[in-house]
Amino acid sequence: MTAYTTRTALGVEYNGAAFHGWQRQSAPVIATVQQALEHALSQIADQTVTVNCAGRTDTGVHGTGQVVHFESTAERGEKAWIQGTNSHLPPQVRVQWARTVSDDFHARHSALSRRYRYVIYTGAVRPAALYQQLTHVKDELDVIRMHEAAQHLLGENDFSAFRAAGCQSRTPMRCINELSVSRQRRFIVVEVEANAFLLHMVRNIVGALLEVGAGRRPPDWIRQVLATRDRRQNAVTAKPDGLYLVNVAYPERFGLPVLPLGPCFL
Repeated sequence: MTAYTTRTALGVEYNGAAFHGWQRQSAPVIATVQQALEHALSQIADQTVTVNCAGRTDTGVHGTGQVVHFESTAERGEKAWIQGTNSHLPPQVRVQWARTVSDDFHARHSALSRRYRYVIYTGAVRPAALYQQLTHVKDELDVIRMHEAAQHLLGENDFSAFRAAGCQSRTPMRCINELSVSRQRRFIVVEVEANAFLLHMVRNIVGALLEVGAGRRPPDWIRQVLATRDRRQNAVTAKPDGLYLVNVAYPERFGLPVLPLGPCFL
């Protein structure tokens, strides 16, 4: 009798500071989130499990709303996929939810949009309790000017000037639906939602916004950088520490949970 294969989606949270990015590497000694998750799932399924994710995050980047899917012939309930898998994961990774999904669901290709948050802490001293979970800037930043500058990037544009040299995407065209900068006590939060992102795109956007916030560039400078389509005209790439993948949106018909956006300290 042929075993029936079930497709399951998971919501995953992780602290990326402990890993060399999301994607599994050929060298097993290099720790990645995908490698840790697949190992844990394979223990519960008692068979090799391979996952597909909504967005591959870089070294040091965190995730509070990552979504993956996998297929397995193992008969396990959603509770087993959550609690059982978590028991085999390092403390920096946790499965938040599990849902059985239809065969036409794909964590990456079914996604309507991705949302990232970049968290900046302004103050004379870096907070020890949030080490590697945010970007620290000693001087105050002009949030109003940063938000004004961010609006120049809304809509569909060629983001070549915000694209890393190693990006393998076939096109630099991306559509940003929302981009805002706001202050929450000592934190400055850059919120960006788009249909998809280029390699280091969010970090390069934040790098440019930091130039504006520090008063070294006017708000409309970002529009000029965008028009050049030249990465060399942009600012330094912001650090990965403050970056979080916080949500991936899907059509309602898949019935996936919608959780409060992270990170938890905001």
